[in-house]
Amino acid sequence: MELYDVIKRPLITEKSTILREEGNAYVFMIDRKATKIDVRRAVEKIFKVTVTDVRTVNVRGKKKRFGRIMGRRNHWKKAVVTLAPGDSIDVYGGI
Repeated sequence: MELYDVIKRPLITEKSTILREEGNAYVFMIDRKATKIDVRRAVEKIFKVTVTDVRTVNVRGKKKRFGRIMGRRNHWKKAVVTLAPGDSIDVYGGI
């Protein structure tokens, strides 16, 4: 699996901001087939940091109503990546 196929995008939420500030942990949306080892390698090579821990979560898609039809959003997977002390990632990319 290619490095840029593993990590789809960073998740910027209130909870992920607290994790980043207090625990030096970053949250990413990743490919559903990606493993913890794939995520570790991708983050270390793309951002040039040292990863100490990776936690993954399978998130089920929510049921949503589209007019008269009940549908569902896609399932997805997220990873919480903890970095070594002193390392950081610029999530906002110069905004």
